[in-house]
Amino acid sequence: MKIWNWISGVALAAGLMTATATAETIRFAVTDVEGMEQLQREYGAFVEELEKATGFDVEFTPVSNRTAAVEAMRAEQVDFVLTGPAEYVVFKVLTDAKPVVAWHRPDYFAQIVVMADGDIKSLADLKGKKVAYGEVGSTSQQLGPAQVLADAGLKYNEDYTAEIIKRNVAIEAMIRGDVQAVGMNLTHLRSVREKFPDQKFAVVGRGPDLPNDILIVASYVKPEVVEKVKSAFLDKGSELMTGVLKGEDTKKYDGGYFVPTVDDKDYDIVRAMYATIGVPKFSNFLGE
Repeated sequence: MKIWNWISGVALAAGLMTATATAETIRFAVTDVEGMEQLQREYGAFVEELEKATGFDVEFTPVSNRTAAVEAMRAEQVDFVLTGPAEYVVFKVLTDAKPVVAWHRPDYFAQIVVMADGDIKSLADLKGKKVAYGEVGSTSQQLGPAQVLADAGLKYNEDYTAEIIKRNVAIEAMIRGDVQAVGMNLTHLRSVREKFPDQKFAVVGRGPDLPNDILIVASYVKPEVVEKVKSAFLDKGSELMTGVLKGEDTKKYDGGYFVPTVDDKDYDIVRAMYATIGVPKFSNFLGE
């Protein structure tokens, strides 16, 4: 009897080892997160939930920037990439990547922020002034705010001076009066108000809600793998979002949800924003 139990135990262990050895491995990257440590901190809990939901092993693939993410996909070094609207339209041109699921961000829109006690009371007042954009190529920090001004009749870097300045530095410059407005999204504005509690800020213009972030997949990934990942978001969306929200920067998805159907036409608004700042083609990432 003991011999039989031992044989059974060995067989069970061998079976588990075989299952582990044959488990599908998928590689995951995020375009706005640099380094393995930050990836683990921000998306570690999400990956754990994704592994539970799919049965796959999920490996992080750190990328130094958006271009590196494209090159990694071209070299078949990454399978799934989470990226933003501005990045998606470039990925679509440079790779054969396909959308898997959209990540909805609540209150995701661009705004033009000024000092509440300053001279700027409307978008028209910014003619001939300086406007700071926090990150070149960012949907909500450059493209979106530039479109808000364009819709008000102010041509990019013609009717006003456009400057790329890191957000907190730009706010300090605005407090000093060196720039008169800063483009940002609502999450950024909340952060700014916390960081500068003694200052009063006002919004003189905002755009419509921006398109969702997207999880895209490389063309070489097996269809059955893609389908299983997509099904995980449909069937275990609540658990996956709970994992997402364990990060710090990922709090931007709080109150959001996953959208199984992605319509490429929804991103035409982003393509129009590129044209607004004088970039009619999407063959590279701005600033890289």
